[in-house]
Amino acid sequence: MRRRLPGIVVPLVAVTAGSLTLPALADQAAGQSGQNQGQNQGNPASPVGEAPPQQSAPAAPAQVFDEPTALTPRGKFVFEPSAQYVHSTNNQVALVGYSILPAITIGEINIQRVESNLDYFNLTGRYGITSRLELEVRVPYVVADTTTETRPLATASTSNEFFNASGSDVGDVEMALRAQLNHFRGDNTVYLATVRFKSHTGSNIFEEPINPDTGLQTKIPSGSGFDSVQGGLTFLKPSDPAVFFGGVAYTKSFSRFVSTNYGYVYPGNILDLNLGMGMAINDKASLSIGYQHSVVSQTDQRFVKESDDETAVNQTQYAITKIGTIQIGTMRFGISYQLSKDTFLNTTIGIGVTRDSPDLEATVRLPIRF
Repeated sequence: MRRRLPGIVVPLVAVTAGSLTLPALADQAAGQSGQNQGQNQGNPASPVGEAPPQQSAPAAPAQVFDEPTALTPRGKFVFEPSAQYVHSTNNQVALVGYSILPAITIGEINIQRVESNLDYFNLTGRYGITSRLELEVRVPYVVADTTTETRPLATASTSNEFFNASGSDVGDVEMALRAQLNHFRGDNTVYLATVRFKSHTGSNIFEEPINPDTGLQTKIPSGSGFDSVQGGLTFLKPSDPAVFFGGVAYTKSFSRFVSTNYGYVYPGNILDLNLGMGMAINDKASLSIGYQHSVVSQTDQRFVKESDDETAVNQTQYAITKIGTIQIGTMRFGISYQLSKDTFLNTTIGIGVTRDSPDLEATVRLPIRF
């Protein structure tokens, strides 16, 4: 449920109009400056004057995906509060009956319109263990509200029925380790590897009560209900005057025995692909655009037929529910602005482009470096 399924808090890799800056470049620049100074001293004919003023730190490209494309410097800590709003509306048509011809249906046709509004409030902390390795911890708080509108077409009903459900609680806590795999030499591609673990600390769908009249939940869960591990690879490629970035990630969700009513649930795994481009507007602001596509594989539910003993599942289980593959595509636009030396404001708008995607995502991040 989570749609995170993605500003750059610390400009380890920072975009300026025509260059890509890393901390290692400072040493290179210092060495080159000393060399030039020595040449000037050895050549009296060289002009002598005031050094040009140093430019302020360049702005980093706006973060449009969950994974940042820069690491926290060694010994530094970044605290990042963020808020995300996700809105989606789905229309569903359900048939209770059968068809004797393609145009003739016997039974009840029920139309549902489900409107969902989710608010995620995240507290994220990142610490630079080394110059090429950082640790991240994220604690979310979820506020959810859904409205389900139903109306049967094959009956004499002339009015719609509405059912509201809401919920708020701490979500699934996450922990990640992110590493830079290679050195930056000025124009080469930089690679970042990420390993992320997501717990199921939030409330889940199997614990919430169900209205016996509608068959819908009366409270919206704040978590997925399953642990998962994600491995990913992100790249960053400078190409004057822009920087291209993207990556691939695979999330493995672990099945578990829920209860005798639900049996075993095998959640689908997720393949994420994303690609984007960032460009500096000036020394404080930058603009990014990107596309992310997620493929969620089939989810199975297996019920223990004769016993609720976990050891007997290999002999007696059988599938009773299957949910097909889900395609989620989102186009994102982001703007980052440097408020001060150690504070950035990052805003992102996401627009769903596939049927299963949320209609709208709006995210605000405020990374602060200490």
